[in-house]
Formats: sequence, C-alpha cells, structure tokens
Amino acid sequence: MTAFKNSKITRWIAIIASFVIVALILWNTYSFFQKFKEEERLKMEILGQAYKRFATSDLDADLTFESYILDNVNSIPMIITDGAGEITGWKNLNVDNNKNYDTLDTNERMYLQKQFELMKGQNTPIDVSYKNADTDVQQIIYYRNSDLLNKLKYYPITFILILLLFTSVIFLFFRSSKIAEQNRLWTGMAKETAHQIGTPLSSLLGWIELLRTENIDQNIVPEIEKDVSRLNVIAERFSKIGSVPELKKHNVVEETENAVKYLQSRTSKQVEFTFNNTVKNPNSDLNPQLYGWVIENLVKNAIDAMKGKGKIDINLKETSKFIQVLVSDTGKGIPKNMRQKIFSPGFTTKKRGWGLGLSLSKRIIEDYHNGKIFVQKSELEKGTTFCVSLRKL
Repeated sequence: MTAFKNSKITRWIAIIASFVIVALILWNTYSFFQKFKEEERLKMEILGQAYKRFATSDLDADLTFESYILDNVNSIPMIITDGAGEITGWKNLNVDNNKNYDTLDTNERMYLQKQFELMKGQNTPIDVSYKNADTDVQQIIYYRNSDLLNKLKYYPITFILILLLFTSVIFLFFRSSKIAEQNRLWTGMAKETAHQIGTPLSSLLGWIELLRTENIDQNIVPEIEKDVSRLNVIAERFSKIGSVPELKKHNVVEETENAVKYLQSRTSKQVEFTFNNTVKNPNSDLNPQLYGWVIENLVKNAIDAMKGKGKIDINLKETSKFIQVLVSDTGKGIPKNMRQKIFSPGFTTKKRGWGLGLSLSKRIIEDYHNGKIFVQKSELEKGTTFCVSLRKL
C-alpha cells in the first residue's frame, strides 16, 4: 500500500514539474518576444531619424552612417506615407521599391494596401515629418513585425504541439506495454489452468472405464463421459490462448448446434430454445473449440440477461460472402452507451464475474477467424440480438 501511495505521489510530482517547466518555457518565450519587438521598434525609430537626416542635411554633409542604417534595416517590412495617408514608398516587401506607386499594376497596389492595413493594426507608426525650405513635409513610417518575429510568436504553439505529441507517444508506449504484460499474465494463467485440469481428467477417464465394468445403470456412464469430454474441451481451449489456432474447414451449422445442445441439456426448462437454419453453404474456416466457446458465451450471457427464464433463438443466415449466426434473447437489453463497452476486457454488469467472456469472444472471432461480432439490436426490457459473422468458403 505504501509503495502504491509513493508511486502515486511521484507521478503527481512529475506531472506538476512538467507543467511548471512548460509554463517557464512559455513565459521565457513571451519575454523574449516582447524584448525582440522592442528592439525592432528601436531600429525603426533610428531608421526614422536617418530618413530625417537625409531629407534635411546639406548636399555636402557626411551621411555615411545614415546610409549604413538605411541599407542594413532589411528584415522589417515598412511603408512610407504622406500626411494624407497616400503611399509614397516601401521597403522589404514583395514589390520592387525602385518603382513609383503610380506605375504599379493592380495586384501590386492591392498587395501594398493589404500590407498597409496590417501595419496600421500591428504597430504604432513613426512620424518622420520635417521642414524643407520653410515647408512642412509630412512623412509617416508604418511597419509590421519581421518574419523572424512572427515565427517566434508561433513557437510556443509549436512547442506545445510537439510536447503533446511526445506525451501521447509515451502514453501509448506505456499503455501498450501494460496491455502486453496483462496479456502475457492471462496467457500464463490460462495455460497453467489447462495443465492443472489435465491431471484429474486423466484420472476421471480411468474411473469411467472402471464404471463400465460395474453393475450400474449404463445410461449414467455416457452422461459422465460427456461431462469429462466437456472438461477436456475446456482445457484445450485454455491451452490455445496466446497462440494462433489452427483453422480448418468445418460446418458452421453443426458446430453451432453442438455447442447449443450441450448447454440446452444442462439449462432449466424455463428457458426455451429454438434453432433455425437457412444456410445452404455452411462451411467456413474454423477452430471448433474456440468457436464453440464463443457460442456458449453468448448463450450463457443470454440466460443471465433473462435471469434463467425466457426464450433464446439461434438463427443462421447467409449472404453472398458471409454466414451470420444470430443469438437472440428476451432479457433486459443493453443501453446504447454500453454496446461498445461490453467487449472491453474487465467490463461487466454482473455482481460476479471477470468481464472477460465477450472480450475473448471478440478476439476469437475478429483476430483469429477474421470475422465480426457485434450487437445487432437491443431494446431495454425486450431483449438483445448478437451477430457473429464468418466468411464462407
């Protein structure tokens, strides 16, 4: 108990630590984004001052530094307008900045206008107005975030997606490992059960032969023999769990009828059985022991659902490719939200039971026989119909 509690605490510590690490990374990215944005703003303000210097300086003034600034700010897209908001220049956009705005084609103008609207909503413009020969010249620089800054903005989302993907892979790995371990455990238990049943079975077969020589009612011996044979079938079923069964051509109608008859003879007379067959081509690749196990599971579940009193119909039909075995009861029915869950290992609505019958049936039919098993229909307080579909030969 202490080990389980410690494991639970460790797991929660790991989860909280992961969230803290993610939060720190996101905060660090946000801080870096804001700092980078401030640096771009500073670059644009320096650029604006350089523009002013170019416009207001004498022709013989040394503007080497200003030229360097103008030439090297080449990562931030910008648009220059006059006081009326008309575009007079641009830089670092997908339009040649040596062209005049009036000579641009329609697509280029539309592109610049879209960029202009984006810039107006993204950053505060920089006013670089100046006086020239006693004339006020209004110029405003609009700009948007650089491509590098935009990529940085989406980095946290990318990081979270990668983290979620990595977490999902780890979860699926551990889940599959746990399921594989559980499967190995159940396989080991099943094979050990088959081995343990085998010893008393050999002894019982000897006792049957001895009873045949005694002066007793000879009708009793065949019935005992049937039950011993039945135990032998059960042991064989358990021994096949975990290994790929051998499939051979068998008559589905006969195998179904044999499985039903055995249970019918050992079920209360308050349960009425009907068996109907319209299949003309009844052969399919089967493992009789495992297939019989599925039919018995369905019949037993039907008896439990009816609380030992009602009617069970077994109907065999065929399509062009499949043989369908329908097992219907007049029991309590299955709610819609449970019709998929009933095939999950461990799921049961009974007070006693492991919840393995239908999950094993599903595995036998779908994994080993390449067929289908599902709830065809079910109504509360009216009954349920299960369908087993097998491919015809």
